[in-house]
Formats: sequence, C-alpha cells, structure tokens
Amino acid sequence: MKKLERRAIICLLLAAMLLAGLAYYIVKLAVDGSTWASYPANQSIYSNGYISTGSIYDSQGRLLLRNGSTGKLKYGVGSTSRAATLHAVGDRTGNIATGAETVFASKLVGYNFLSGTYSTNNNGRKLYLTIDKKVCRTAYKALAGRKGCVGVFNYKTGDIICMTSSPSYDPKTENGSAYSDSDGVYMNRLLSSTFVPGSVFKLVTAAAGIETVDNVSNYAVDCTGTWQVGTYSGDKVTDLSAHGTVTMREALAESCNIYFGHLAMKIGGDTLKDYTRKAGLMSSYNINGIRTKRGTFTFPNSGVNLAWSGIGQYNDLVNPCSLMVYAGAIANGGKAANPRIIQAVKFSNGWSTGFHIKTQTSELIKKSTAKKLRIYMRNNVKSHYGQENFPNLKIYAKTGTAEVGNGKEPNSWFVGFIKNDGYPYAFVVLVENGGYGITTAGSVANETLQEVIKTDPVE
Repeated sequence: MKKLERRAIICLLLAAMLLAGLAYYIVKLAVDGSTWASYPANQSIYSNGYISTGSIYDSQGRLLLRNGSTGKLKYGVGSTSRAATLHAVGDRTGNIATGAETVFASKLVGYNFLSGTYSTNNNGRKLYLTIDKKVCRTAYKALAGRKGCVGVFNYKTGDIICMTSSPSYDPKTENGSAYSDSDGVYMNRLLSSTFVPGSVFKLVTAAAGIETVDNVSNYAVDCTGTWQVGTYSGDKVTDLSAHGTVTMREALAESCNIYFGHLAMKIGGDTLKDYTRKAGLMSSYNINGIRTKRGTFTFPNSGVNLAWSGIGQYNDLVNPCSLMVYAGAIANGGKAANPRIIQAVKFSNGWSTGFHIKTQTSELIKKSTAKKLRIYMRNNVKSHYGQENFPNLKIYAKTGTAEVGNGKEPNSWFVGFIKNDGYPYAFVVLVENGGYGITTAGSVANETLQEVIKTDPVE
C-alpha cells in the first residue's frame, strides 16, 4: 500500500512538472513567439536570407519599401527620400538598429499567437509609419550632408512625422560602406545618441529657477562677459559678449552664460538634478519597442563646474528625442503624448489589425512654469532670433551653441514648437560642428517646418 502511495505521489509530481513546463512554454510562446517566427531560418517568410513579405508606407500612404516573394525589394521613388527615411525604414542587412524592416519584422509578416505566420495569400501586412516622407526629405536636404538629425512630433498625438539622421545613404544602390566607422552612418542620431546640449539646457535650469528661487523673474545678474567663480585662473565662466544687467527673460533671449551660471549655483546641484530627471532627460522613451538612449548629467554641489552644468556644458549629454518631447510638454501645459513611430498595421485588404491607445508622459514641467517658458521662448524669437526668419510660423524656440572641444566647431541646436492652428508640433534640430544655433540649426528648422505646415492640419 505504501508503495502505491509513493508511486502515486511520484506520478502527481511528474504531472505537476509537466503542467509547469507546459505553462512556461505557453508563456514563452506568447512573449517571444513573434521573435521566433521572424527568425531568418523560417523559410516560409524568408527567401535567400531576406524577409519576403510585408510592405512599409509613410503616414500619407506613400510606399517606402515592399518585400518581394523572391527576397527582392521594391523601394519608394526618390534617392533623396530613401536616404532621408533610412533610419526609420531600415535596411535589409539590419545595420540600422532602429529600422522598421528589422524591428517590426513580426508585424510585417503578420504573426499572431493562434495562427503563427500563416497567411492565405502570403502578402504579409501593411505597416504604416507616422513619418511624412516629404517632411523627412526636406529636413535631409536642409542638413546638406552635415552630421546631425531632425525630429518633429505631434505633442498631442505622439506621431513622429520627421525622423531624419545624417549622414545617410540610398539603400537601393548603396550599403553605407563608403563611410568610416567614425561617421556613424548606421546610427539614428535622434533616438540612439547623446550630445552636449549647450544652451538649450537652459530651459531646464530656467524651469528649476522659476519654481525654487523666490521672485526669480526680478532676479538680475550683471554680465561683464567673464565671471571669476573660484580662486584659480581657470575657475571662470565666459560669455560671447557682455550683456550688462539681465533678468531671466533677457538672459534666455541673449543666452547669457553668466546669468544661468549664477542661477545654477543658486538652485544647487541636487535640485538641478531633480528637475533634469523630472524633465525626462535622464530617462529612456519606449517608441513602439525602440528604446531611446538615456541622457547623462553630473551636477556638483558647488563651484565652477556646477555653473557650467546649468549652462548645458561640463558633463551634460542629452538625447535629441527626449529634448523634443520636453519641448512638447512645455507647449502642451506640462505633459506631452508619448512618441510613436507606428501609425497602423493593416491586413492586405486594408482592414486594421488593431487600434492605438494614446498615452501621455508624466508631468515633465508644472503647467504654470510651462506657461512662463512659452512667453520667454516666444520672446526669444521676436526679440533676438528674428520672426522674419520664420515666415508664417508662430514659433517658440531656444538656440544652443554647444562647445565640444578638440578645436572643433560647436554643435548647433534649435529646439521648440509651433502654435499654428492645427499644427501642434514640437521639434529638435542638431547640426554637429555647425556653429551658432540660430544661423545653422535655425535655418534647418525653418525649412523643415515650412514643409510641415503644407500638410493637412490636425483636426
């Protein structure tokens, strides 16, 4: 009898282990099934080592790429357009880590938990990206071969309508081998890189000052062009010119280093770090499964390095996409829609395979603080950058001229948003070693945004 009991217990244990294993496999299948199914060894969806089903379009339904049954590709028209959208669409060899052809392979083949990759016509799915090919092409042409990136997104819906990184190449005729590793041709600068922010970071320092310094709107600093912070000769903050006595409004327009260095010292390193984290600049955004790179910052407790960190120099490194989202939050009263790159996935007959649920960021900036920054950013354009340089655009912006050392020209930044009716878009422009922000990045932004307002307004 005891032997029977022991055998029954053993059988029950084996059955429990079997059920546990089955449950584990089902969970793994649900989580990783799409990755397994889209593995290149799956001959039903790959031909000659290349994915053979599915097609990619821009937000306006223009073909970007179609995978053929024999492994051949059909690209959309225009070599410049193909180069401009490369880092969003991708290449078939997988060199572009953020490319839809690689990242969204399971969506292209139409994998689902119940039927796997089975399809009655083997046409796969139609993947519609949020990007607008024309806007990307305009941005790419404006960069004119210089290293950098342009991002534009709808801060109410989250749609990224422009994701352009340079240098790039036409994937129909090239593979990027003409570029050296140092060129970073395969790198999506908007999502996967960090750069010294320079004066665009003053938007964060300003927000921290507005909320933590008493009567900060009347806080004034006398800028003589040089400020000796410590006892050593190198412990100084310098400026391009002497701005005289300036308040925050004037200092932001003039991009006065000495004012914001003083303000950073007044705020303190710990508080400045808290506001940088709150602004989302130390976080990573999940864009339909593509993770952006986190920004990194060092805020000393005192001294000249704290001053420089509040100016956007020292060890500050920011991701352009995160900065773009922060600008969207300023425009939208403190929060912005989380960015996305997939507009829709559809069956070959045009029916949608699902629906999108819009989500918002956490509060990146207080509503009242965002309102004040909008006033200041609009004043930047009117009083300093020149509204005439941005015809037909109700633009709010901040420039950045970020020193990178080693005798190189500074990086050129232009960050902000437009408030034209029906066009709720925030933007970021970076031109590496481009010089002054308004001259270089500002010009790229204008050309890009002029194309944006040619599109149908958002209802």
